[in-house]
Amino acid sequence: MESAIPAHLETTRTRHKRVPDDYQPPYPSFVARYKPSVSRVVMAYFGVQCGGAAPAAAMDALNELAGLFAMDGGPSHWDRARYADQSGFENVVTVAYWDDLARFDAWFGRAREMWTGRMREGVGTFIEVLRPIVARHETLFSSPDRPEGIAVVAEGMSGEVQEHAYWGGMRDRIPLSQIDAMTPGGAPELICDGARLRVKSHDNLCLIRSGQDWSDTEASERKLYLDDVEPVLREGMDFLRDDGLAIGCYANRYMRVLAADGSVSEKSYGQSWWKSLAALERWAESHPTHVKIFGAAMKYLSTLGPSAKLRLYHEVTVAAADEQFFEYLNCHPKTGMLAAVETVGG
Repeated sequence: MESAIPAHLETTRTRHKRVPDDYQPPYPSFVARYKPSVSRVVMAYFGVQCGGAAPAAAMDALNELAGLFAMDGGPSHWDRARYADQSGFENVVTVAYWDDLARFDAWFGRAREMWTGRMREGVGTFIEVLRPIVARHETLFSSPDRPEGIAVVAEGMSGEVQEHAYWGGMRDRIPLSQIDAMTPGGAPELICDGARLRVKSHDNLCLIRSGQDWSDTEASERKLYLDDVEPVLREGMDFLRDDGLAIGCYANRYMRVLAADGSVSEKSYGQSWWKSLAALERWAESHPTHVKIFGAAMKYLSTLGPSAKLRLYHEVTVAAADEQFFEYLNCHPKTGMLAAVETVGG
């Protein structure tokens, strides 16, 4: 049994774990392992938004972005997903990952100008970037053989880890939690730069991407997931999307991953911005919507046992203020971190 925290990031704890040293989790889980030389990772969300069917300008933008990804300095991995937001707008979000900050920085300027520096008729665009030190970040996977998201750029996966299957495991897997409560400071501010709107957020903003993959399931398990679990998950995701602000969730997107040919795959993920890790923990531990999700998932997994083919994963980052970038062009006021500021004006 390994610790989720890699050996080179272990330090003398001033804050204790939620479980004793001899804790044994009831089922296996795994985390991504980066090369020790990797000190930061980058996760960059490029969104395109339109009020109805995607106009040609949206497709042109997506194709141009894919071209930039293929250029020198582009991401080591990227994927694309779609969702309808609370205002009824269609959004396609491409998330790209790097494990080399210098490579990203050299590449990003041109991509930013192309994406949010150019107005397109009937289309909004946005960029949301975190570039955390690895000590501010954690992952968790139910299976070690199919990485998703940031884990694709990691060196590999761990063996079975101890810090999971209990409330507080998410925090305990973040190396910085050994010595820091990671409490938020300040409030998001809006900065207007011509037509571009930037949000300057606060210290210790939290991001989670939490994914589901049912592509390996067979008929009976697929039916059980799609009939009994997914609707409950969607209900919770819709609550966070529509009413999450009151509990510290600035924005939530529940997205279907798109295959390489643009078709909808049998994968989904929720992606949300939170005021703090503590706010995310409170929702997970006690809010009725997540208690219901947890109950449906536990019933599903206890019914199927080790034969379950559903794959689950997540990545969580608690970012310092200088590790964040949010920029929006021609997007509605509830888009992403724009929802965290009271007004969008000149």
